[in-house]
Amino acid sequence: MTRVLLIHDPPIHIDRLSDALVAAGCDVVAELGSALALAAAVARYAPDVIIVDAASPSRDALAGLCVVSAESPRPIVMFTGERDPSVMRAAVKAGVSAYVVDGLAPERLSPVLDVAIARFDEEQRLRGELDAARRQLADRKWIDKAKGLLIEKRGLTEDAAYQLLRKSAMEQGLRVAEVARRLAEATQLLS
Repeated sequence: MTRVLLIHDPPIHIDRLSDALVAAGCDVVAELGSALALAAAVARYAPDVIIVDAASPSRDALAGLCVVSAESPRPIVMFTGERDPSVMRAAVKAGVSAYVVDGLAPERLSPVLDVAIARFDEEQRLRGELDAARRQLADRKWIDKAKGLLIEKRGLTEDAAYQLLRKSAMEQGLRVAEVARRLAEATQLLS
C-alpha cells in the first residue's frame, strides 16, 4: 500500500483527491494545509509519495519541496491548474516527478502515481551513477597527485608510486584515494 502525504496549497480537488487515493489503494498518512511544515511531516510520516494539490503552487510550497528533495527525496506528484511553463520548470526543479494540469480523473490516478514513482526511481539511479562517477574522478585526481609527489620526492616510477600508495592503504585499512589525499594535503602543509 502506497503511503501518501497530501498537501493542499490552496486546494483545488480536496475531497475528490483524498477519495480517489483511498479508492486506488493508497494510505493517506497525513494532509497538510500548506508546505510550511513539509520537512517535519515527511520525517514524521515517512510517506512513499508526496502529492500536492494546488491551484497554483506557491513559492513556499516549491521551497518546501526543494528542501524535501534535497534532504529526503521521494516521488512528488503535483495536481494543479497552473499552465505557466516557468512554474512547471520551477516545480520540476523543486523535485516534482509528475506535473498534472487540470487532469484529476480518478481512473488515471494509479497510472500517474506509477509513472511518477518509476521516473523518480530512474532519476535516483542516474544521480547515484553521477555521484559515483564524480567520486571516482575526484579519487583519480588525488591518486595522480600523490603519485606525482612520490615520483618527484622519492624518484619512484609511476607503478612503484601506486604500489606504495596501495600498500600503505592496506596497512592502514583505508582506500587508496584517502591515503593519496592525506599525502597530498600533508605535502602541501609542509611546502
